[in-house]
Formats: sequence, C-alpha cells, structure tokens
Amino acid sequence: MKRKDESCTLDVHPTEKALVVHYEVEATILGELGEAMIGERKECQKIIRLKSLNAHTDTSSLARKVVEECRLIHPSKLREVEQLLFYLQKRKDSNDNQEKKRISPRDFTPYAGVELDEEASINRIDEYVELLYEDVQEKIRGATLIFQLARNPDNLEELIQNEAALGALARVLREDWKQSVDLATTITYIFFCFSSFSQFHGLVTHFKIGALCMNIIEHELKRYDLWQDELGEDKFSDNQNLKKEHEKSLRKYQSLLIKQEQLLRVALCLLLNLAEDTRTELKMRNKNIVHMLVKILDREDEELLLVVVSFLKKLSIFLENKNDMAETLAVEKLARLLPCEHEELQSTTLRLLLNLSFDTSLRSQMVQAALVPKLSSLLADEAQRQLSMCILYHISMDDRFKSMFADTDCIPQLMRMVFDCGEEKMDVELISLCINLAANKSDAQVICEGNGLKMLMKRALKLKDVLVMKMIRNLSQHNGPTKSLFLDHVGDLAAQITEDEAEEFVIECLGTLANLTIPDLDWALVLKEYKLVPYLKDRLKPGSAEDDLILEVVIMIGTVSVDDSCAAMLAKSGIIPALIELLNAQQEDDEFVCQIVYVFYQMVFHKATRDVIVKETQAPAYLIDLMHDNNAEIRKVCNNTLDIIAEYDEEWGKKIQTEKFRWYNGQWLEMVENRQMDEGEPFLFGEDAESFIGNGEILERPDLFYSPDGIISADGALSPDFYTDFQSGELGQTGFMNRYGAPCLPGPGSKSTVSFAFCPALIFWDANIS
Repeated sequence: MKRKDESCTLDVHPTEKALVVHYEVEATILGELGEAMIGERKECQKIIRLKSLNAHTDTSSLARKVVEECRLIHPSKLREVEQLLFYLQKRKDSNDNQEKKRISPRDFTPYAGVELDEEASINRIDEYVELLYEDVQEKIRGATLIFQLARNPDNLEELIQNEAALGALARVLREDWKQSVDLATTITYIFFCFSSFSQFHGLVTHFKIGALCMNIIEHELKRYDLWQDELGEDKFSDNQNLKKEHEKSLRKYQSLLIKQEQLLRVALCLLLNLAEDTRTELKMRNKNIVHMLVKILDREDEELLLVVVSFLKKLSIFLENKNDMAETLAVEKLARLLPCEHEELQSTTLRLLLNLSFDTSLRSQMVQAALVPKLSSLLADEAQRQLSMCILYHISMDDRFKSMFADTDCIPQLMRMVFDCGEEKMDVELISLCINLAANKSDAQVICEGNGLKMLMKRALKLKDVLVMKMIRNLSQHNGPTKSLFLDHVGDLAAQITEDEAEEFVIECLGTLANLTIPDLDWALVLKEYKLVPYLKDRLKPGSAEDDLILEVVIMIGTVSVDDSCAAMLAKSGIIPALIELLNAQQEDDEFVCQIVYVFYQMVFHKATRDVIVKETQAPAYLIDLMHDNNAEIRKVCNNTLDIIAEYDEEWGKKIQTEKFRWYNGQWLEMVENRQMDEGEPFLFGEDAESFIGNGEILERPDLFYSPDGIISADGALSPDFYTDFQSGELGQTGFMNRYGAPCLPGPGSKSTVSFAFCPALIFWDANIS
C-alpha cells in the first residue's frame, strides 16, 4: 500500500486560537509487480491549537516552530502562516465564544476517584460495553474508558454507530444514577460530549437524556437541602461528642459536595447545549429550570456558577423566563458575584444583568441590591467597563435612581473618561449615561465641580459635539449654584446662534440659553451684541426650519421676555404678529401652543408690550378661544394671561367676562334657547320674541337675575336674606351655591320638584375670578 499527502491549504479556526490545515490523502494498493490496483482519495483536516498565542507572542518565531513541527505544511508557506498568526493575535475573542470554550469536552478531566492508568482504545469498545453489565465499580471503569474515547471528537462518529454501547450507557444511567454519583457523572459526561455537536442532539434526545438530567438535578438539590438541615442541627451544640460528629459530618459533606457540583455542572452543560432548540428549552422551562438555576446561585464553586449564569443569560431573552427570575429574586443572588476574581464569571454575570436591566421592576431590584456602587467600581476595569456602563445607563433612565449616583465614585470616573477622549469620538454609552445623570440636580453639582463645566464647554464648542451640548443643556436647567456657573459662558453660547451652524447644534445652544433664568443676566445686551433678534424673527416663520428649532426659538423668546427692555425690543421688531401666525400654523401642536401663550403671558407684564398685544393684535381673541382647550397647562397659562389683560383693559375685560359667563352657564343657556314661546314662559323673551340669550350684552340685563322668591335684587346682587335662608336650609333642594357664592341650577341628576320655569338666577362671573 502506498500513501501520498497532497498539497495543503491553511485557514484560521472560526472560534479558537488555532490554525486549520486542509489536505488530501491518496491511498493506493499496489499489485505484485508494483502497479496500482485500487486507489482512494480522502479530504482531511488537522487543527493546530496555539495555546501559547497571546498579545505579546513573537509571531515570526511561532510561525517557524509550527512549520518545523507540522510535516503537512511546506516551508514555502512560512510567510502565510505568520500572517495567519498575526490575524489570530489581533482578533478579539467574544465572551460567547469563551463560554463555549469553557464547556467544551476537552476541558473536562476525570476527577479524583475515577482516574484510570490504562488508556482506552476504540478497537476495544466492545470490552468496555461488557463492563457495563458488571457491578458498580466495573460499570464506572467501563464508563470512564468510553468517556476517554468520547472526549476525542474524532471518535464520536464511530461511537454513534455502536447502538449497543449507547443503549447500554443510557440504560445504566437511567437505572443506577442514584446508586453512584461517580457513575452518573461519568455517563453524563459521555452524552455531554455528543451534545456539544448539533448533529448529535437527535441521538441524545432519542435516549431521553435531557429529561433524565432534569430529574438528577432536582434530586441533587433536595439532597443538598437535607445536608444543610442535618449540619445545622448539630452546629450550635455544646456537647463535645456532638461537636466531633459535626466536624466529621462536615468533612464528609464537603467531599460529597465536590462530587455533587461536578455532576450538576456537566448535567447543566448538557442541557445548555440541548437548549439550542427553543422547543427543547420550552420543555425545560415547564419543568422549572429557572427556579433550579437560581437556587444553585447560592453555591461557591465558580465553574458551576459560570455554567448556571450562562444558562440564565440564554434563558433571559424570553419574557416568561425573565419574569421567573424576577419572582425568584435572582438579581439579589447575582449581586453577590460582583465583583469577583473569576473574570469570565464576572463578565457573564454582567451580560445577564444587562439583559434583565431592560425591565423596570428588575432595575429596581438592582438598586435595592446595592448594584450601583458595585457597577461604578467596575468602571475602572477596562474589560468590564462597557457592560457596566450599559447597565448603569438603564438604571439612570429612571428618575428615582439618578440621585444615587452622586454618592458613588461613578461621576468622577465618567468625567475622567470624557476628558481622556480628547478630540476622539466619545463612546455613545459613555455620553448617554452622562446626559441622563446631568438631568439630576445632585449629579449635576458633582459634574460641575472644579472645572467640569468649563471643560465640557470647551469640548462642545471646539468639536461642535451635539451630545456634549445636550449634556450641558441638561446641566443648565437646575436652579441654584449650577445655573450661576453659566454666566461665564453666555457669550460663547450666543455666538453659536447663526445660520452657518448645524441646526441640531443650534437647537441645543438655544435650549441651554433658554434655561438661563438668571436675574443678573442682561438679556438686552446679549440680543444686541450677537444680533439675535433678526435670527429669532426669521426662524418664527412656519417652515423656515425644523419644528424642533422653531420651538426652541419660541422658548428662548419666552425666557428673554422677562426683561422689560428685551420685551420692548422684540415687540418693535414685529415678533408678536409672527408668533400669532405661527400659532395659527401649529394650533394642533400642544407644545407650540403652550409656549407661544407663555410668551404672551410674559409680555403682558410690561406696559409697552402689553399695549401692543392688546391694541394692535388679535392675540387676546386667540387666547379667549384657547381658554377652554383640552390641555390643562394651556388652559392655566391662558387664564392667567387673560386675567392680566382684563385688569388693564376694560373693553377686553368685558369680553373675557362674558365668555367665562357663557362657558360656565352653558348648560342653562342651551336649555333656555331651546324653550318655545308657547310654553308659558314669556319672561325669557322680549316683546318681539327675541331671546335675550342671543343678545351680546347679556350681562347688562339684570332682569335675568330675578327669581320668583326675590332672592336676587334688581341690581344683580345677592340679598342679605339669601345667606340667612341658605344657612338655615330654607332654600330647599333647588337652592344651593356654587364655589363663587352664587346660586346655581340643580345638576342633571338632581331630583328637584321645582319647574325650570321658576329656577334660580344665572351665575354672575366676576372678572377677577380666574
């Protein structure tokens, strides 16, 4: 027989630090005279694992060593090997790949008690199967030898063909797992090796190994609880004999615990592999897998905890599993794992917490478990920084928890990271967290400590950084010492309000200026020096810019209108008609309407602008229309503005009074208008049958305030006798007062026996009542 290796091709392993050598083997059987009789070609591959490869490895030296030791690689491929090694050195390993590597079959080694001196051979598999029919010790020996074979992936294809061996293993596990933890662990290891490859999942499912593992885990957890109870009974005894017994039991318990955790680990690894199929995962959930996993979180073995947390992380993407974790207080148990020295466990725990942090109730549990200071301390670890920052960002979304950051070292660390970025682009997670924290007053004070605000302004203005300016805008909204710090930066911000700057950057600058309600700030000087009035007026035209920018312009005008000279300057420029035009265009947008009405409210405080609004525009008419808007905030600002107008202008005061009267008595007026003249109520109509209700001077008709009992006098005032009768209850069911002291009609649900033809008087609305 003649064997010939053809030329090979090289590639990198997709997940591991390894080279993959693809080559072909041609085998030829020669005849007696040396001629080729039978030939066969086969494609093969060899994996060269590079365990020593790290960031500091000399790839040139390692490449020469690989070529020297692997006969399949021709020396001419040295350069190619070196390039592949350099690529592997720079490639970042994902945490998910690390988890898979952690639970691969090659990483498991037989534990103390089942190690064998002999080496297994695939040719003796039948002998090993026969051992499974002997006593427990022989069964363990046979299973251990088969496990040696199964750890090598190259043997799995051949083992799967041996149905007798697999059937015997499944039978022994099903029948004898309670008799020996060693036996159960070893056989579970064998099936785990098959579960590491998706194509063998059908085999594992066929023998119902997954369901059996669930039963094993449940049983072992109950055993653990019994051990804990037994040890707890003798722990505090004063009897010396009992103390010695307790120490002896404790040593035995620790030995059993090591074996039990090994069994739990491999059983969970097997289930985790099978959970690749979501239907199988659902079956596990129905058998309470989440509760089991959370219960195991109390253990100390880090390798077991890694598997448990990895499993929970996979399950957490489904709502039902996430709810189960909330119910079992998983967050509280996960909190104790942070920080820890096991880097991979720490990273996986953070990833699980990140998945859970999307839920509001679970974020609350994280805060209660004191995770904010723990996560803040992990910001110093570059490997865990991004994950920690993402979780902190989710927590900072809730206003209830923002203030807790001020008591940790989180904000100083974040500020150092911001400044360390220099002119480079900042990570979105970092600036997003900073923006959220800047919205809290306590956090804002910490951010601005020292030269914090000055450094942020410098970066924002130099790089035109919109997100940093958004953070500054949040800082500017807090009253007190923080807002006063902005006095030094008003000029820099005002200088950005130009047509040349990007709109989104100008929006943030305008928003920041609009927040600066500082008494010492001379807005008139700012408007003149930076020529802002023409810009503000031009941007009020509907469609002149994005709605967000126009809205910020309106808010800015409202802020500067507090100043008398600024309000006059704006009124002379024709901004008020522009605001009315914008109000017409944006009447469906409550935010626009509310802000424009607020501008009018500010301007009516000043005589110059009040005269312009009242005498030269129809702004009061628009305000009267908005007086009964569905939005409570708009109604409130409208009423306050109209009250001021009514106080200073008699004519508009009457109109406002009449409208309030009509609105408040709308039900009564509607009823009166619907009455017919032939129903015997001529007093409601004039001699020409014209309804008084249609008369625009309705409040000038005191006869409408008369009642048959003379409760209200001819001048529309309440008689003194009315109050006496009201207090004594003599008014009966129909006589009651509204909150302004005037008599009202009975409500629609009232059981009054008095006809509406003899109802009490209308309500008179005083102009001073808002």
